[in-house]
Amino acid sequence: MKNLILTTAALALTSPMAFAESHSVVRMGTEGAYAPWNFINDAGEVDGFERELGDELCARAELTCEWVTNDWDSIIPNLVSGNYDTIIAGMSITPERDEIIDFTQEYTPADPTAFVAMTEDLDPANSVIAAQTGTIQAGYIADQGWTLVEFATPEETIAAVRAGEADAVFADQSYLVGAIEGQDDLIMLEQTVALGGGVGMGLRESDTELRETFDAAIQSMKDDGSLNELISKWEVASLFE
Repeated sequence: MKNLILTTAALALTSPMAFAESHSVVRMGTEGAYAPWNFINDAGEVDGFERELGDELCARAELTCEWVTNDWDSIIPNLVSGNYDTIIAGMSITPERDEIIDFTQEYTPADPTAFVAMTEDLDPANSVIAAQTGTIQAGYIADQGWTLVEFATPEETIAAVRAGEADAVFADQSYLVGAIEGQDDLIMLEQTVALGGGVGMGLRESDTELRETFDAAIQSMKDDGSLNELISKWEVASLFE
């Protein structure tokens, strides 16, 4: 996907009309590079927790899902400009994002954010920290006044540590666990940070009906316990109480 370099104001002017009631196909936008939340499998298809969740939500809402992948750094602009109808990509709900797009209720609680480094005695405050561009993790490091280097993809953040360009990666713990599995050179630090207000689906602010539809489907999965079962299966976050 080409990056769309647009201001928030310009995006608002070019936003498409609200989701039509008679339209039954929903284009689900995801990154496809953040296992176990979302990734591309060997068959070249979107897979992971959010693929399974999204398909179930669409089934309950009697909608047809079409999956679209998009680079993380332009995932919100491309939603607003109409290239897909939702974001379902491990996106934490934050006040800053909520000023541009709308969110459903959370479909997972906030996942702890952790550090991965090549040595366990590393002090993040006095180190170079790699984070993915446009994430709450990058924002946190910047707000602390620590040294931050940003990369377009999560894979690049880990590669930067191995190449000596950064001392540690700061990312969702669930992603880091899988990313370093079987790799003895990388160590998960004990320090974790709670960020964001849970993970939800992003939608255009004009698509009120679609948001309400997915809200109801998410709530039905919470009520019958199937959402907790899916969270446990993919080990993406803590469970809803």
